[in-house]
Amino acid sequence: MYLMHKGGLVILILLCVGCSATPSKMPDTTWYFQVAAPKHYDIWVQFMEFEKSGVSAWHQAPGFVSCCWVGEGGPRGPGGRLELFPNYVGVQWFSYAEQKIYQRLISIPPDWHNKMQNPATYVTAKGRFEAPRNILTFGLAPGGRIVVWAKNQVGNEIELARLQANEIEGDSSKFEKASVNYFERNGDYLEKHGIPLEGW
Repeated sequence: MYLMHKGGLVILILLCVGCSATPSKMPDTTWYFQVAAPKHYDIWVQFMEFEKSGVSAWHQAPGFVSCCWVGEGGPRGPGGRLELFPNYVGVQWFSYAEQKIYQRLISIPPDWHNKMQNPATYVTAKGRFEAPRNILTFGLAPGGRIVVWAKNQVGNEIELARLQANEIEGDSSKFEKASVNYFERNGDYLEKHGIPLEGW
């Protein structure tokens, strides 16, 4: 449940009594996350909150994201290491193209963890290898669309979910200067292509 107040956003997660984590098939797996955005539809990720219920909660602030969606070079973007595999993720971001703020609390089902642990082939200069899809990539698009992929390398991603974030009120004045620069760079593209709210 989300609660808004002037100091920011507080995430309150009611924990289920008696819930247990899915046993890890590969306990040595290191987990990561990334944030992607479609080209020309830059965003600023104000925060991401991760929680492993009853164990730990931690905060990340990826900041500016300008690409990359599906296709060549995507999905990928800035991110970091996950301390544990979470079962809740809260995200809030500012869309430069729309001048809107979106947020969503994502409940991660156990089957995501299971799917990600299944080995997937990846290729390097040294050959072909197999490893878990240990990267959760959160795609954040206009209209508040969220697409979540799992991968260990661009090209072997599998789609886990398509979700809808909520538009919220918030102070966007802090993005005023950056927005001017954004529209200088992308204004012609937006005028020609608009801001698609579907099809992501």
